[in-house]
Amino acid sequence: MTKRPDTGLTGVLCICKPQKYTSFDVIARLRGISGTRKIGHSGTLDPMATGVLPIFFGNAAKACGLLPDTDKRYTAGVKFGLISDTQDIWGSILSENPAPLSREALEAALPRFTGRISQLPPMYSAVQVNGQRLYDLARKGIEVERKPREITIAGLRLLSYDEQAREAVLDVQCSAGTYIRTLCHDLGQFLGMGAVMSSLVRTEAAGFALDDCVTLEEAQQAADEGRFPGLLRPVETLFRELPAIHLSAVQARMFANGVRLDLNRVRCDRADGLHSVYGNGAFLGLASCNLEKMELTIEKLFPQRS
Repeated sequence: MTKRPDTGLTGVLCICKPQKYTSFDVIARLRGISGTRKIGHSGTLDPMATGVLPIFFGNAAKACGLLPDTDKRYTAGVKFGLISDTQDIWGSILSENPAPLSREALEAALPRFTGRISQLPPMYSAVQVNGQRLYDLARKGIEVERKPREITIAGLRLLSYDEQAREAVLDVQCSAGTYIRTLCHDLGQFLGMGAVMSSLVRTEAAGFALDDCVTLEEAQQAADEGRFPGLLRPVETLFRELPAIHLSAVQARMFANGVRLDLNRVRCDRADGLHSVYGNGAFLGLASCNLEKMELTIEKLFPQRS
């Protein structure tokens, strides 16, 4: 069987992940659709979840660990009165509690879970302990000690609540690494009745929203019609909120060759943190200002294809 040549695509594609797909399933589909092998993603979504999944093609994969906007936003369904082994409705139900829950009591509990809080990773997660994935241990019925993590819940808002069914919909703005099903579980425990996540839609990630996404079916149709490359956003889109540095033609060549530039000769604000760097109208990479050495320090280059 002849191996197809890699198409060499570079850029970012936002997929609206369908339910029952893992993030790796999406990548596998897109490799077939695009003919590109070098593909990565940001922010794993469980099979139950749907919504925004940024996919990185080619050199754009270098951006995964440098994203300036790592916060996420979700719309989560919560069913109170249940506890499951996976902390969501797809797991095995371990206990049920028929106690009523008023809207007032639920809303009063939400501030307890906003701001900087501690969260214990669930056993059904990809976290590694002693070189083993927790979900592999959980499937064998093994529970191990985990270390709590500090996370930030920037916003937690009740969108709707059916008091008779004890079913709520929450809008959650959070830091990377937050487990929404654990948030639902912990909220239920705090209320003394248990809770499971019944649905999950990621509405924002890496600065993108649902309106920026295409489905796998739309991606396939675009490939069939020869317009798939047009769906990709340039990698600099990820860094549009960063301060920009524009180099001269000579400086751009030096920067692209890995030379640290003298800050006294570079027009920039000399602020801390990452800067996006441009030369000759093209995005060259990311850099930071070393004020001690007065150098523009290269953090990551994104070579331009000829």
